[in-house]
Amino acid sequence: MWIVLTIVTFLIARFISKKLNHPLANPLLISLVIIIPILLLMKMPYEEYKQENIIFIYLLQPAVVALAYPLYEQFPEIKRNWKIIFLACGVGSALSMIISASIAVFLNTDMSLVASIMGKSVTTPIAMEVSSHLGGEPAIAAILVLIVGVFGAIFAYPIYQILGISHPIAKGLTMGTVSHALGTATCIEKDQRDAAFSSLALVLCGVITSIFAPIVYIYIEWLNIIVNG
Repeated sequence: MWIVLTIVTFLIARFISKKLNHPLANPLLISLVIIIPILLLMKMPYEEYKQENIIFIYLLQPAVVALAYPLYEQFPEIKRNWKIIFLACGVGSALSMIISASIAVFLNTDMSLVASIMGKSVTTPIAMEVSSHLGGEPAIAAILVLIVGVFGAIFAYPIYQILGISHPIAKGLTMGTVSHALGTATCIEKDQRDAAFSSLALVLCGVITSIFAPIVYIYIEWLNIIVNG
C-alpha cells in the first residue's frame, strides 16, 4: 500500500510541477506536502513507511552511479577547466562550513548543533558522518541537508536568471557545491551540462568537507570561546 502511495505521489508531483512550471512547484516539495499529512493522519511510523519503500533506497546507489555518464560526456571541458573547478569547490566548501558555523556561534548556539550544521551542503550520508564525528546530531544534519537541498532546487535557477548566469560550469558547480544531490537532480531536468558539473561538485565537495571539517571545527571552537566565553 505505502509503496503505491509513494509512486502515485511521485507521478502527481511530476505532473503538477510540469503543469505549473514554477520554481516553487518542486516535485520533492510537493511530495512532502502530500505524504507527510497522510502519514500523520494514518499514524504511520516513519520507520515502517521507510521499510515499505526500501527498494527506492537501494535504487539510490545506481542512480548516483548513473550521474557519471553526463560527467563523462563533459570530460574534455572538465580537463580544460580543472583549476577553476577545484578552486570553486574548495572555496565553496570552506565558506559553507565557516559562515554557517560562525553565525551559529555568534547566536550562542549549542556546539552540538553547530557540529550538525557543518555538513549541511554535502550529501546526507557524508553530512551525518561528519556530524557524528564532530559530536553533533546526525538526524539534525540530515534534516538540514534536506532543507538546503530543497532551497537550492527551488531558488537556484531563478537566481541564475536574475544575475544573468548562463555558463554550465558556473551553474553546475554552484548547485553541486551548495545543494548536493537534490540540486543535481534539478540540473538534470534543466540541462545535462549543468548536471555534469553539479555531480562533479557533489563528489568533490563531499571529499573536501570530510577532510577539512575537523580542522574548521577547531577554529569554530576557538571562535566560540572568544565570543561566548
